[in-house]
Amino acid sequence: QVRLEESGGGLVQAGGSLRLSCAASGRIRSVNVMEWYRQPPGKQREWVAHISSVGNTNYLDSVKGRFTISRDNAKNTVYLQMNSLKPEDTAVYYCNADITEMTGWRGTDHWGQGTQVTVSS
Repeated sequence: QVRLEESGGGLVQAGGSLRLSCAASGRIRSVNVMEWYRQPPGKQREWVAHISSVGNTNYLDSVKGRFTISRDNAKNTVYLQMNSLKPEDTAVYYCNADITEMTGWRGTDHWGQGTQVTVSS
């Protein structure tokens, strides 16, 4: 069974940095698109960043220039480097990946359990 596990969340002061990681494990044929989402308290989940299998990236406007998404294909891991953090970045951050398992040839959607990021003012 494929699993996504996030790490790296925590409490940081405004202006600080955090690096989130999300590792996919299991019987994986390929990891395709990988993304980060976040859900601020009392709000809906929103998309944050996207990276394709070949490294093309895209970002939510409010995080452009502050967040960087990257991936290590050898480790089936996606990262989110978050700099110049603001209180409004406070949220539970989730990774999402389209993964093709060894049992098939089509990708399916997988979510991590989420990691809390809290930015104090």
